[in-house]
Amino acid sequence: MNRQAIAPLSRREATCCLLPFAMIVLLGYLTVGLPLAILPVYVHDYLGFGPMIVGWVMASQSIATLLTRQFSGFMADTRGSRLAVFNGMLLCSLSALLYAVSLWNHGLPKIALLLLFAGRAVLGFGESLLITGVLSWSIGQVGMRYAGRAMVWVGISMFSAIGGGAPLGSILLKQSGFGTVALVTAILPLLACVLMQKIEPIPPHNGRKIGFFKVVGLIWPYGVSLALNTIGFGALFAFLGLDYATHHWTGASFGLTAFGAAYVIARLTFGGLPDRLGGQRVARVTIPLQIAGLVILWLAPLQWVAFAGCAILGAGYSLTFPALGVETIRHVPPQNRGAAMGAYVAFVDIGLGLAGPLSGMVVSQFGYPSAFLLGACASIVAFAFVLNLPCVKEPI
Repeated sequence: MNRQAIAPLSRREATCCLLPFAMIVLLGYLTVGLPLAILPVYVHDYLGFGPMIVGWVMASQSIATLLTRQFSGFMADTRGSRLAVFNGMLLCSLSALLYAVSLWNHGLPKIALLLLFAGRAVLGFGESLLITGVLSWSIGQVGMRYAGRAMVWVGISMFSAIGGGAPLGSILLKQSGFGTVALVTAILPLLACVLMQKIEPIPPHNGRKIGFFKVVGLIWPYGVSLALNTIGFGALFAFLGLDYATHHWTGASFGLTAFGAAYVIARLTFGGLPDRLGGQRVARVTIPLQIAGLVILWLAPLQWVAFAGCAILGAGYSLTFPALGVETIRHVPPQNRGAAMGAYVAFVDIGLGLAGPLSGMVVSQFGYPSAFLLGACASIVAFAFVLNLPCVKEPI
């Protein structure tokens, strides 16, 4: 029996309980972060394929993640979150081994490319199991009272793995080659498997489970709002560098750093607010903050103004995810928590999938800054969704 079922945890105890989960996500998600900056170089420069193929290689992971969210939620609910996380880690490690086999076949570019696609698909499946399982498991450990805090720490670990993994992967590539990157990427999830053995498993709930699409029907207003808010985030990562170049500014990477730093600081400082105040109350503040950041980026006349817009957007988006997530899990029974988390996170995949083509169409007509205006408009629609939902007066 987990401790929170015996006596409610204090905030400090809940945070200590969540730190091992954060480390598991960090180790597992480095399989996403480490190859992030070097796979496009490998596909383009070493295998000799064009930008379109590079784009499909990178997108194949997200497609696989989206397509497997339903299965991941089903496994977490019926077989236990721990098993979902364990299988996810093994798949993440396997994906890195497929990268290595691709390297051994680089003399046969088409075969190497197929192996890369296979590796990215396996990674997407592994990521789906990992994140869905960890969210369900960690919330089960600390209880609904600290559900938002659990999402906060998972998000911090994910962005830390991406932000730190990408430059680390580039360094490893320059010093030791792509094979070393693949080897390190394969080992890290196995270390996480060792760590997770020390965490008490949460048995599946025995209550009657409802179908996945019925779960989606219960949470869709929060998921749609999350997807719409994610469009601005996707536009930032896709077009900030090109927008800087158009203005003849330098240091676009520092803008992304500002986004990431504000994201982490906001979560560390205010991460407990969704649990204490209710997710909808928090979202009614953070979504306008996102809109402000995107409008600043759209209108920015100077580099430092764009930098500030990146930071404001990062601070807003940081808490929107756990705020809406807290409300999501309130609307489903405990035995469907895994399915709810899988469906909820899938809306991030949908938002990112929409961000690229929609932003591209707008940019082709109105220029790079218009991508941020599109993101602001999407967040305005999301804000309208939230305003029309009943506000929870008492914290969870």
